[in-house]
Amino acid sequence: MRTALSMALGLTLVFALALTASAEEKQAGKAKTYEGTLTCAKCDLKIESKCATVLKVKDGDKDVVYYLDDASGKKNHKAICTEAKPAKVTGTVSEKDGKKVLTATKVEIQ
Repeated sequence: MRTALSMALGLTLVFALALTASAEEKQAGKAKTYEGTLTCAKCDLKIESKCATVLKVKDGDKDVVYYLDDASGKKNHKAICTEAKPAKVTGTVSEKDGKKVLTATKVEIQ
């Protein structure tokens, strides 16, 4: 009897943890709109040795730099390489090699 009760309690706990982990994964992968300055990491910010399209966003009193994914970066780089422009970028953020990478689903240069 105790064994069956222990197993049922254990399965309930495992199920609850799985649901919590699933909810956290969905929240982390949820698309969000970021508003800031779309610019070049090399030509404007001088933080890279090669051109890269980045979105610089104000977070309180500090700047956060999001690197656009390769496809979005290449598509929008010509417009911002020599002149930074205000923009809204919608997408999901991940981390790669210590950098925040914004996989864009929509880019609006203003």
